[in-house]
Amino acid sequence: MKVAVVFFLIILFPFSFFAQSKISGIVTDKKGVPIFGANVYLTGTYDGTTSDQNGNFTFETTETGVQTLTVSYVSFETFTMIDDVSKLKNLKVVLRDDVNSLETVTISAGSFSAGDNSKISVLKPMDIVTTASAVGDFVGALQTLPGTTTVAEDGRLFVRGGDAGETQIFIDGIRVFTPYSPTTNNIPTRGRYSPFLFDGITFSTGGYSAEYGQALSSVLLLNTIDEPVQEKTNIAIMSVGGGIGHTEKWNNSSLSLNTSYINLAPYIAVLPDRNTWEKPFETASGEAVFRQKIGNGLLKVYGAFDSSNFELTQEDINLAEGLYFKLNNKNFYTNASYSEKLNKGWSIFGGGSYTYANTKVNIDKAHIKDVENSAHLKLKLNKRFSNYFKLNFGVEQFLTDFDEKYNASDFSANIGFKNNVSAFFTEADIIFSRKLALKLGARGEYSELFKEVTVSPRVSFAFKTGKNSQLSLAYGDFFQQPDNEILKFTTDVEAQHTQHYILNYQYAANNRIFRAELYRKQYNKLVTYNETIPDVNSLFDNTGNGYAQGLDVFWRDNESIKNVDYWISYSYLDTERKYKDYPIKATPNFANTHNLSVVAKYWIDDWKSQIGFSYQYGSGRTYTDLNSSGFLQKKTRDYNSVSLNWAYLLSQQKILYFSIKNAFAFKNVNGYQYANSPDVNGNFARMKLLPAADQFFFVGFFWTISEDGKNNQLDNL
Repeated sequence: MKVAVVFFLIILFPFSFFAQSKISGIVTDKKGVPIFGANVYLTGTYDGTTSDQNGNFTFETTETGVQTLTVSYVSFETFTMIDDVSKLKNLKVVLRDDVNSLETVTISAGSFSAGDNSKISVLKPMDIVTTASAVGDFVGALQTLPGTTTVAEDGRLFVRGGDAGETQIFIDGIRVFTPYSPTTNNIPTRGRYSPFLFDGITFSTGGYSAEYGQALSSVLLLNTIDEPVQEKTNIAIMSVGGGIGHTEKWNNSSLSLNTSYINLAPYIAVLPDRNTWEKPFETASGEAVFRQKIGNGLLKVYGAFDSSNFELTQEDINLAEGLYFKLNNKNFYTNASYSEKLNKGWSIFGGGSYTYANTKVNIDKAHIKDVENSAHLKLKLNKRFSNYFKLNFGVEQFLTDFDEKYNASDFSANIGFKNNVSAFFTEADIIFSRKLALKLGARGEYSELFKEVTVSPRVSFAFKTGKNSQLSLAYGDFFQQPDNEILKFTTDVEAQHTQHYILNYQYAANNRIFRAELYRKQYNKLVTYNETIPDVNSLFDNTGNGYAQGLDVFWRDNESIKNVDYWISYSYLDTERKYKDYPIKATPNFANTHNLSVVAKYWIDDWKSQIGFSYQYGSGRTYTDLNSSGFLQKKTRDYNSVSLNWAYLLSQQKILYFSIKNAFAFKNVNGYQYANSPDVNGNFARMKLLPAADQFFFVGFFWTISEDGKNNQLDNL
């Protein structure tokens, strides 16, 4: 018996050991087209094959029981199937498009992105500050993009027929309430924040995400650096001041500091302008970003402080001695944010900001003190159900406490308001294929001040028309509270409203990008009042309305001409509105019908230099001629400006930099001021409102000290 059992095992064992199962099937895409060359294998084994030209595959395995079959092919999502090997026969495997590939359609209507995280960047981070006309201001660089309007005497962003207050700025997703330094008439302001600490910028000229609100026209999203590459120190010595920045790294944390001091007194002493300065512009500022990795999360704390002041007398047609103006401003902004990827496709983001702004202004014999305390709190969750469906939702709170004290020889008043806006938003990204995508969202807001609820549906759609081109459509409702200059006098108003319609075409290939965008904005519930300069006795309501429509075109090419990078922007704008004290619907005085920007940069190896060129053109803007009938019925002369810059590398980490704005000294006119009373012939005398100076010259020396000995500040010039 024992001999028989042993003999039976000897006979059975080889057949059991070498018994094989056959695995077979066909691989196709979702249209049923066979896929040739797909990898098919059992995970964790050496058993597998590739599909033939008809998509068929077959191979044998000695594995038994439950196994994982994997099928993969480039530009498609990997397919897996878990089952007993005996059932892995005559399979029909359908591979889905990999929507994370570079060829996948992206939602682009109304949005310009800059940064390494963007699949298609219209601007690179260095472009924000290397543009000749920008003079180191990121807002100035954005004004070379289509959709913006040339308002040289203001300096803020005017987008697609909207005034500057209709654009909001966010840092790391958190609102900045006072993004610009205060100034006076006919002297352009600048953005408060240095490009030194930012690596990503998204500028939306319309149709932006439901995550952002309280902006009728546009949002500008600034993202601080998540992880600096190395420790370094930047030193700047300039004709208008100086600055120093340093980044320190540890194992799981880092700290970046940046401080600067600007004083125009020496510059104006050498190159006087049209104003009579008692104290030229002076500002001291500092910024810091601290980053700490906590497990899978990242904590970022950002803070910025600046103090500025100036005192001058400006020419005024109604005042023989001129108009005296003095300003002193202190501004503090901080935000903190935490983001983390959780389990099962979840991620979380939470943050908040606080702003303190204290502004003291003397205008002639009037003394004004404004104090604003504002905060923004935000919590957002994101769920990635698959590569094809993502859901984003969250809540946020905006709080503002504004007080103004006004004192003059014949009148004094204490006015202000407190505002609290609560918001909920949700948005889904639905990617049907590499060619078709949809973003669908809604935003709801409740104003405690107005006891008002608003709901804003928003949708964006994109279709890939070719390997390198696509069409996008966007629609959205947008609401915004009236600004502080209205709410300090009255709270008996409502949120202002606009609707955006956008059609976008984009082509990007071989370091070239072309965009063309048609849009229409319909305004309603704009605030109107019955006096030129409103006060507590003015009558306010929301009966204003208007429209803005036009075409934006953008072309960038850094491939066709060796060592040359250039872009061209053109905007056509048709807009009218009735708001403020307008007696009729008219084109506002900040809107140009035509805007053109040409920017070019040329690297010369033999000179170790980058040469920059920028040309800006804006057609004339409206003004009211008191000697003719009508309102905003005349236009100023066209605006022209050519700016040049030159960055010369003294060594790899030392740069000498020169720039001149409006190099050919074009005599631009910002508008006209008319006398309050007519002369004996019934005519009103008038005065041209000219820039403080026709040209601006800048010289700087920039030195970087870094670990690799190669990094320099050419990115920051």
